[in-house]
Amino acid sequence: MAAAHHVCGGLILSETHTDAMIYSYRVKHVIHMTRTKFQDAWIVELEGYGKALFLDKKIQSALLDEYMFHEPMVQPGMFTHPNPQRVLVAGGGEGATLREVLRHNTVQEAVMVDIDEELVRTCEQWLPEWHQGAFQDPRTTLIFDDARRVIPQYRNHFDVIVSDLTDPLEAGPSQYLFTREFYQMIYDALTDEGVLTVQSGAGDPLYPHLYGCVARTLQEVFPIVRPYWCFVASFMLPWGFILASKKYDPLAIPREELARRIEQRGVQGLRYYDPETHYGMFSIPPYLREVISKARVLTDEQPFLWEA
Repeated sequence: MAAAHHVCGGLILSETHTDAMIYSYRVKHVIHMTRTKFQDAWIVELEGYGKALFLDKKIQSALLDEYMFHEPMVQPGMFTHPNPQRVLVAGGGEGATLREVLRHNTVQEAVMVDIDEELVRTCEQWLPEWHQGAFQDPRTTLIFDDARRVIPQYRNHFDVIVSDLTDPLEAGPSQYLFTREFYQMIYDALTDEGVLTVQSGAGDPLYPHLYGCVARTLQEVFPIVRPYWCFVASFMLPWGFILASKKYDPLAIPREELARRIEQRGVQGLRYYDPETHYGMFSIPPYLREVISKARVLTDEQPFLWEA
């Protein structure tokens, strides 16, 4: 939960990371607040970080550093695949994940599935700096439905799938989108050369449990699983991602080949991802490797539950 309270000098938004830790953000002003069918959506102007989106009172991204999340979310998987033409984005309501996919001139079809149409329309209106017109791109198809209903309709279809879903909170819309059964649906929807990237929660030593469980679960489904991470300034945390692949290992691609792919696909203006950071992000420290080795497999019968 997060609380908003007034102090001398303005409004403070405080987000509880765990019972042990609260992060506070100074709010210049509130831009837009709504309650969708699924979640609270707040768009505010923060001191320092600029415009920001909070869902269920947890920060999702801020204008200052949204690229620090969205480029790592998308680009390692997209560039690991030699020719991504058909891509699916699950979640990603702001449209920035879709924006990153559409940077690649190889992409012919980009399907974005989000259960919350009101949130996407809110972001379309209030967060143009994020989507930058991606919703109107002729390659884009928007589907407003549960990803578990949509993805099984595709078999051997997508080259890359990007799972940018909110954390699996109990009673939230994403609890069963981090299980072995869901990842098997994704596996079946990918081509034989398919690549998946998953936002997988915090990578800090205080609460890395979701990260470990997602990595361990994906190891049950995909032959190649590469955890990676980066620091996201507005989260005040290192953040975890997983790349899972049927054929291509992101660590086996020569640096020169990555540079060639970036140039050939016309991807310009990247501020976080390049051939140097590609390899660096996969160098996770021993404590995270230990967390993964001890984590449990998530299933529909036993999904992830946040612990107190």
